[in-house]
Amino acid sequence: MTGPALRARPPGALTQDEAVAELAALAAEIAAADIAYHQHDAPEITDAEYDALRRRNAEIEARFPALKRADSPSEASPGAAPAAGFAKSQHRTPMLSLDNVFGPEEFVEFTRTIRRFLRLPEEEVLRFVAEPKIDGLSVNLTYENGAFVKGATRGDGTQGEDITRNLETLREMELPRRLGPDAPAQIEIRGEVFMTKADFLAFRDEQARLAEEREQRRERGEKVGPEIRIPANPRNAAAGSLRQLDPEVTARRPLRFFAYAQGASSAPVAETHWDYLATLKRWGFRVNPLSALLPDEHAAEAFQARMTGERAGLDYDIDGVVYKIDRLEWQTRLGFVGRAPRWATAWKFPAEQAMTTLLRIEIQVGRTGALTPRAVMQPVNVGGVMVQHATLHNEDEIARKDVRIGDTVVLQRAGDVIPQIVSVVLERRPADSQPFAFPDRCPACGSHAVRPPGEVVKRCTGGLICPAQTVERLKHFVARNAMDIEGLGEENIQKLHDEGLVRSPADIFRLGTHAERMRGWEGWGARSKRGEEAKKVTNLLAAIEARRAPPLDRFIFALGIRRIGEANAKLLARHYGSLAEWRERMLAARIIGSEAREELGSIQGIGPAIAQELVDFFDEPRNLAALDDLAQEVSPVPVASTAAADSPFAGKTLVFTGTLETMTRPEAEARAETLGAKVTKSVSSRTDFVVVGADAGSKARKATELGLRVLTETEWRELAGFG
Repeated sequence: MTGPALRARPPGALTQDEAVAELAALAAEIAAADIAYHQHDAPEITDAEYDALRRRNAEIEARFPALKRADSPSEASPGAAPAAGFAKSQHRTPMLSLDNVFGPEEFVEFTRTIRRFLRLPEEEVLRFVAEPKIDGLSVNLTYENGAFVKGATRGDGTQGEDITRNLETLREMELPRRLGPDAPAQIEIRGEVFMTKADFLAFRDEQARLAEEREQRRERGEKVGPEIRIPANPRNAAAGSLRQLDPEVTARRPLRFFAYAQGASSAPVAETHWDYLATLKRWGFRVNPLSALLPDEHAAEAFQARMTGERAGLDYDIDGVVYKIDRLEWQTRLGFVGRAPRWATAWKFPAEQAMTTLLRIEIQVGRTGALTPRAVMQPVNVGGVMVQHATLHNEDEIARKDVRIGDTVVLQRAGDVIPQIVSVVLERRPADSQPFAFPDRCPACGSHAVRPPGEVVKRCTGGLICPAQTVERLKHFVARNAMDIEGLGEENIQKLHDEGLVRSPADIFRLGTHAERMRGWEGWGARSKRGEEAKKVTNLLAAIEARRAPPLDRFIFALGIRRIGEANAKLLARHYGSLAEWRERMLAARIIGSEAREELGSIQGIGPAIAQELVDFFDEPRNLAALDDLAQEVSPVPVASTAAADSPFAGKTLVFTGTLETMTRPEAEARAETLGAKVTKSVSSRTDFVVVGADAGSKARKATELGLRVLTETEWRELAGFG
C-alpha cells in the first residue's frame, strides 16, 4: 500500500492483512516504550503518543477480534525487568498498570463494560473513589506482624528491585515503620514515591551547580568523580533517588510518599476501597487529601474538570485522575485483563505542545530488520523538559504529515517524556525544502529494504548478514526482560560481535573458552588501572553461568520470534510446560489441520497471525539449528504455577461453551486461570474439562464424542470452590 499512513485511516477501512501488520508494529513500539520508561527512567515517546498507540491498538482489536495479539497493549505486562545492582523481590500479587480514557464518552463506555461483565442493571449505583494520578515511582511495601520488612519497585509487574534500605531513609511520617495492632499478619501496601515541584527545582539547581563545579575541576586537570546527571523532571528525580546504590545519597533527597492500594493480604482489611484508605491513614500513612468518594459514575466528569483546573496550582505533578470501583468484592470479581484491572481506569489530561526545527531524520535498524525513522530536532523546552528526539514510526507517517528536514514542527508532550510531531507549520517551510526520500537500502549492510505486502514498515533483506539485525537480536536476547545477563550491555555485545566471538545466542554461553583473549582487551582484564575492571571478565562469565536455567517464558521471549512478546511467551510456556514439549508441538503444528495446529490456535490470546509466526519460525532450518544449539547450553525450567496446590484445575485444559447463568464467560475464564487452568477456545483430545452452559452446541457434542469430562455450570462452581 502507498499513500497516507494506515494510522490515518479508521480501523473499519483496513484490510485484514493491514490490520495484522499494524498490530505488529504497535506491539513492538509499545514494548520498547515500556522498557524505556519503567526500566531506564528515560522515556523515548510522550505519554500522549504512548496513549494514542494503545488506543489505536484497542480500536483495531475491537474491529478484528480474531487478530488480537497477546503482546498487544491489552495483554502485555507493564514495566520492565529489575535493574542491575539490586536484589530482586517477588511481589505476592502482581503490580499491574492501568488502561486510560480521555473523555466523558470513553469513561461511560468503561462503566458500561463493568455492568456487562457483572451483569448489573442500569439502576445499580456504581460508586467510585477518585484519586489524582501522581507522577512518581510506584513501590510495594511488605509488612509482617505489623513491622515494615521490605520495599520494592514495580519492576516488570511480578518482580521488582529490592530498595528496602533506601525506603528506610524516608521519614516516619512518609513511611510508617509499624502499623496498628489490627493489621494483618502479612500485607502489601502500595503507593507512589514522588518529589514536589518546589523540592525538585531546588534539587535540580543544586545538581546543576555541582555539575558546573565538576566541569571546572575537569578543565583544570583535577581528578573528578562520576558524571552528575541533572534530572529532567520530578518523576525522574524521584526514581533516580530511590535507585541509588548508596542509601545515604537517597537520605539527602526530599522524597514524599502517598499510599493508595493494597497487594496481597493474609486477612481482609475493609469492604470498600474508601474504608481501606481510611485504614491506611489510621495506620500512619499519608493518603492524597484530594482523593474523593464519588456517589456514582456521573460525578466523575465534574471531578475531572475540577482537577484539570487545579492541576497547575498543585505542589506535585499529576497527569490525570484514577477512578476505582469502591466495592472490593466487585474489584475481586472483575479481576484483570492482560495488563490492567477491569475495575479501575486513568482519565488522562490533554497534552502540552511547543514548536522547534527538524534538523535531520535518522534511520535505525531493529532486530527484525524494520527500518524506523527518528526525528532529530533543535532542543526545545516542552512543559519544563528539554527534548530533542521523536519517533516518526514509518515512511507512511512521514508522508502523511509531509515532514521535511528544515521544517518547523509542532511537538506534543504529556507527562515527562520526549514528544511526538503533531504537525508541520507550512508557512515557515524553507523555499528549497524537498520531501524526505525514504531509503530503499539498509543503512547498516546495504541490502535492499523492501516493504512486504500489507505492512507499514520497510525491512532489510540482509537477514543473517546484516550486522544491525544480528547485534539487535543479541541485545534483545540478553536484555533484562529476556535472559537478563548482567554485564552484557549494548557496548559489550557490540564489542564481542565485532571481535567475532558472538554470532549466535549459544556463543554467549561458550565465551569461557575465550576468557584469556578477552582479558587482554583494554578495560577488560588485569592490565586495567581500575581494580573493578580487572574483574570484568570473571564477573561476566559468572553472570552468564547464572542464566543457564532460565524460566521457560523468558527463554521463549529471548528468542526474538516476531510477534512473540513477554505476554505471549508466558502463555506458551504455561500451556506447553517444557521446552521439549513446546518444540515438539510447534514442529507438529506446521501441518495445516493437524491437532497440534488446532491446539496452538485455540490458546486464549494466541491469534492466527501469532500462530503463523511460530509455525514460520520452526519451519526455518536455520532457526531450528540455532535453537537446538542453544538448548545444548541452557536448560529452561517451566514457569512456576501460582495456583493453589489442591485446585482440581491446576495444569488442566478447560473449554467453556454455551451461555452461563451465574457469571459471564469472561469472568468464568478469568477465574479458571486464577486456579491454574489453561483456557482454550476449541475442544480436542488434550482438553481435560468442558464446561457447558445453556444452548451449548458443537463443542459439547465433540466433547461427548471424545469421551471428555463434561461439567455443568453448577458442577464447575462446586469444583472451583465458588459454591
